[in-house]
Amino acid sequence: MVKFLLWCILFILCAPLAIVALIMYPFVWLLLLPFRIIGIAVDGILKSVWAVITLPVRIIDGKNFK
Repeated sequence: MVKFLLWCILFILCAPLAIVALIMYPFVWLLLLPFRIIGIAVDGILKSVWAVITLPVRIIDGKNFK
């Protein structure tokens, strides 16, 4: 909703720029999609490594297994 309201304000201030932004938005989204996928994969890998590193402490602590 916020993006739409910002676009409406932009349309009132400068219609040609708002129309260009409306046309370019899907292309920019497609361009950035691989970076989002890489970010999700890297986040999963880092969480897995963190889980392996902290496993001995979690086993000794025992709070997670009650």
